Amino acid sequence: MAASMTRGTRSPPRPGDPSGEGTQGLPDPSPEPKQLPELIRMKRDGGRLSEADIRGFVSAVVNGSAQGTQIGAMLMAIRLRGMDLEETSVLTQALAQSGQQLEWPEAWRQQLVDKHSTGGVGDKVSLVLAPALAACGCKVPMISGRGLGHTGGTLDKLESIPGFNVIQSPEQMQVLLEQVGCCIVGQSEQLVPADGILYAARDVTATVDSLPLITASILSKKVVEGLSALVIDVKFGGAAVFPNQEQARELATTLVGVGADLGLRVAAALTAMDKPLGRCVGNALEVEEALLCMDGAGPSDLRDLVTRLGGALLWLSGHAGTQAQGAARVAAALDDGSALGRFELMLAAQGVDPSLARALCSGSPAERRQLLPRAREQEELMAPADGTVELVRALPLAQVLHELGAGRSRAGEPLRLGVGAELLVDVGQKLSRGTPWLRVHRDGPALSGLQRRALQEALVLSDRAPFTAPSPFAELVLPPQ
Repeated sequence: MAASMTRGTRSPPRPGDPSGEGTQGLPDPSPEPKQLPELIRMKRDGGRLSEADIRGFVSAVVNGSAQGTQIGAMLMAIRLRGMDLEETSVLTQALAQSGQQLEWPEAWRQQLVDKHSTGGVGDKVSLVLAPALAACGCKVPMISGRGLGHTGGTLDKLESIPGFNVIQSPEQMQVLLEQVGCCIVGQSEQLVPADGILYAARDVTATVDSLPLITASILSKKVVEGLSALVIDVKFGGAAVFPNQEQARELATTLVGVGADLGLRVAAALTAMDKPLGRCVGNALEVEEALLCMDGAGPSDLRDLVTRLGGALLWLSGHAGTQAQGAARVAAALDDGSALGRFELMLAAQGVDPSLARALCSGSPAERRQLLPRAREQEELMAPADGTVELVRALPLAQVLHELGAGRSRAGEPLRLGVGAELLVDVGQKLSRGTPWLRVHRDGPALSGLQRRALQEALVLSDRAPFTAPSPFAELVLPPQ
């Protein structure tokens, strides 16, 4: 690159050059920062960006000197040309350092853990895992997101509980971690502002699926939390960003590698997202199912994922000798009521009336439903034929619920928090024609013919014998020892 090359011959003195030495008499000063068009051109042509280049770009994003078109062009260049591990690590650090850093008491260092998911349908793991980990002695400063498109957001689910406040300052977060052991909050403008800008730009420039951009976005938000360990749930399948396990493994490996480069112990779980997780999809319905899991009951696939991810985190952070021992501790927290107790404390500490928090956490499923937003109507779909349930496709189910108001197409859109669906069958079970298999909770008129057809096509039947559905947990990518 011209800016960093040195010439082997001395140029003649320039007129008016008082040194008489020409341009080589003294060492060149630090090279001028490259202009954005030059940085975009370098990456577009497959070049490698230096640390100064990447920090210059991020600085321009935050201070507003980068135009929207330039941000989009750089994101597309990164999407098409990629970044190596070192570039991705620098981008992650630059994003993390673009705003306020969270600081905790030194004594908490080994206790601080978190979990992140790349997004799925019916994925209410965070609602259960954060309080379960707190019950196991961890501190969980979970910064979560909202739903967009067909995937649900943890913050939206919690906001279906009247009074729950996701906006908490760093000082309030510290009080929550002291008193409860966990909190689930939104990303403030003070934390990682550069990521907020790039995240919004990626959504409208078809660059959401870039490995380095996904990696930097996820890890920058976790670096500012000052964690000792992090587990990331990387989804693959029909309703995930990555359609197959191989592509998901590539992201998982990058996340673990960049995490190690930044001094963060990251493990990445690869989990299937072809069918919904659990039996409920929709904000308030998923809160009900999370409470059921914290009762020590609920769907086996949800409990399995919560205990495996939690077990990996307890092992990574030194709270358990093995992953299996860690999983057993998380399972015990679900069964003995200690996770539910922490959840109740978190609700009350984050704005929910203590009497409502108590009623939600001690009530029966029927009583809980009366306390949360409910849709106006329920409609059941019947099995069109005899057979064994091979699969319930998550994507068409989520898309219809999105149309009914359970999801949003753009940031800031209001949600119908009671809209959702309950699966009345399990994968692997025998089903008779005319038996109800899905209950849709809706606010509007009856399902249209197109919606009904899309939902019926989500049910895949076969003629094989009944079977036990496999766990969604496929593999765990571990950090280097």
